[in-house]
Amino acid sequence: EAAIHFEQLFVRVDVLVKRGDHVELIEVKAKSCDGDDPGQFLTNAGSISSSWKPYLEDVTFQKYVLEHAYPELSVTAYLMLVDKGTTCPTDGLHQKFLLATDERGRTIVDVVGELTDDELQNSILRKIDVDAVAGEILASGDHGLDADLGFEDWLRFLSGHYARDEKIPPRIGTQCGECPFHATTVEKDAGRRSGFEECWSTLPGWSADAPTVLDIWNLRRKDRLLDQGKVSIHQVEMADIGHDGTPGEELSRKARQWLQVEKAQNGDPSMELRREPLRREMETWTFPLHFIDFETATPAIPLHRGRHPYGQLAFQFSHHVVHEDGRVEHAGQFLHDGLGIFPNYDFVRALKAELEHDEGTIFRYAAHENTVLCAIHAQLATDGDSVPDGAELRAFIESICHPTGTSPARWAPPVRDMVDLLQLVARFYYDPAMGGSCSMKKVLPAVLGGSNYLQRKYAEPIYGADPGIPSFNQRDLAWVVRDEDGRVKDPYELLPPLFGDLDERGRELLMGRLGELREGGAAMTAYVRMQFEEMEDFERDALRVALLKYCELDTLAMVMLYEAWREWVA
Repeated sequence: EAAIHFEQLFVRVDVLVKRGDHVELIEVKAKSCDGDDPGQFLTNAGSISSSWKPYLEDVTFQKYVLEHAYPELSVTAYLMLVDKGTTCPTDGLHQKFLLATDERGRTIVDVVGELTDDELQNSILRKIDVDAVAGEILASGDHGLDADLGFEDWLRFLSGHYARDEKIPPRIGTQCGECPFHATTVEKDAGRRSGFEECWSTLPGWSADAPTVLDIWNLRRKDRLLDQGKVSIHQVEMADIGHDGTPGEELSRKARQWLQVEKAQNGDPSMELRREPLRREMETWTFPLHFIDFETATPAIPLHRGRHPYGQLAFQFSHHVVHEDGRVEHAGQFLHDGLGIFPNYDFVRALKAELEHDEGTIFRYAAHENTVLCAIHAQLATDGDSVPDGAELRAFIESICHPTGTSPARWAPPVRDMVDLLQLVARFYYDPAMGGSCSMKKVLPAVLGGSNYLQRKYAEPIYGADPGIPSFNQRDLAWVVRDEDGRVKDPYELLPPLFGDLDERGRELLMGRLGELREGGAAMTAYVRMQFEEMEDFERDALRVALLKYCELDTLAMVMLYEAWREWVA
């Protein structure tokens, strides 16, 4: 990266091409585009789109520094983006660009083999001239904390504070909910500092021990409350939520928000369950009950010929079944980790084989599974007769899914549409231990902590035991383990360290890349790296084992939620 310095300003340019006195300054972003028309960065009114503004300001800043450092040069600014409208010209293009580590431990890219004419000419990248847009940004006067500075004045403000090591007063708002600068108690005890706390400690009413208005589930008035000086959840009133205090049979959005506020203010740790409507809902379900979870990836470089950048790849699912007599089993799983083979249709075939033998109710958690299957439905329609059983696979998808708003095809409402447990949690169940979140990663610890039935059942090493609960990946496992204070540990923390069976060298090599697989993003990263990186067999085998265990817990968590509800509504 070309490094350029001017006064207090410093940039490193992704790609700099100099021909005589002319320079092309190219900023590479992973964001996708649609062709090379810079008009796509503008609104219908002709102003710069807010979603593109940070990227355009970035390249504008680089252009400004380069032009001032070398006034004798003419500079044209470009964004280089992935064009989602292009298709991959060959199979295995991604395998020609493999990630590796050099002798100094840095990640490098090895180009393997020769690139064909098709691969060079049919580029999935677009170099878009944004010089005119950069000129508009440079000439505009809507920069700064109050959007009243010119671009150069804003740069002087920022660089001056940096040079003087002078702190800029923070602007508190809903954007703080995405702040990555938090520190745990252990980290703070070790001398680390929390950027979030440094900002929020300037606000009256803030306490590190109390939830803030940012923690209120799905609240759309957070900025308004902050503007009113209401920072802590203890400062929130019923009128701030817009709830009228009338109890409903189900938890509406506002009722759920006020319930969270009220329990926090009263120090009430008890859960809330709308038993009667939940019982009626559960009585409509048909046994055996099927619980499924998908792991997917959307790689920028398509892995297969004819596929688009950021196209949907479904590479893994887990499937648990609960029978009418209460028996639980890990009934099936699928993991495609082969190189150069499009996984989606084998994925649907395997899922169909798991679910087509009965009319039992199918459960997912959130919209992801429905969205993925709809995307595969569109791929099947595009591929047409090249997939011999394509019509059969599309019919299966139509039988368990409803089309999304972006689905190109429409079909009749399915009689076996998957049930979204996330929506049922939002409507019927709240526990303060969830912290205002409906994520399964928060729901599962809350359910385990509140269900005596689950604590008794899963404290025994019955999972993967015979007799017990059949499992493809675990043996004689107890999922309920207590910490030194007697609290039930989060089961996701019980997953063994990734690559724990390897020697020290193997663990060091792999742990540096992926850590432990406890997040869906890590699962996607693991799969894509299996496709892109040069790996030894033991590395690939270890990733496969970790992926299978992670996905299995996702569907078991759904089973545990069901089992707790079944006992609570009985």
